[in-house]
Amino acid sequence: MKKLLVLVACVATLALMYGCQPQSQTPPDTKAADETALKNLDAEWSKAAGTKDVDKTVSYYAADAMVLPENGPAVSSKDAIRNVWKGMLTAPGFSGGWTGTKVEVARSGDIGYVTGTYSMTMNDASGKPATDKGKFVEVWKKQSDGSWKCAVDIWNSDLPLPAPQEKK
Repeated sequence: MKKLLVLVACVATLALMYGCQPQSQTPPDTKAADETALKNLDAEWSKAAGTKDVDKTVSYYAADAMVLPENGPAVSSKDAIRNVWKGMLTAPGFSGGWTGTKVEVARSGDIGYVTGTYSMTMNDASGKPATDKGKFVEVWKKQSDGSWKCAVDIWNSDLPLPAPQEKK
């Protein structure tokens, strides 16, 4: 009888422990909402750059972001990222922006990317407007507060490299 009571107590304890365990639930599918959020953030970001607002433009980056600008070294500090953007946005004759054409968010909902095209105009060395068109990739990470920030940003031109100058 004693063994039977111990066995019943053990089974009851196990049942109670199992019942108190949090049951794993499938997280809600937020993929469509996250993709819409990234598309909207990217459009706002382009608009900020188009108005030459350096501080607002840089605010879209995560604290640990890496920027891989065209024709320049990778930068990862806030100051270096700000300097890249300040150099572009304050360049004589600057105008431009970009448009995301594809947005994808991982099923986990914590990382996503935006790809698209850009067009910008700046004055060349002779002071004449020169337009560059190209493509970009932005990797976005959801932050602990639920907001999205760009973690990696790279862009490059569709224009061919200039022909090498002949030596005289």
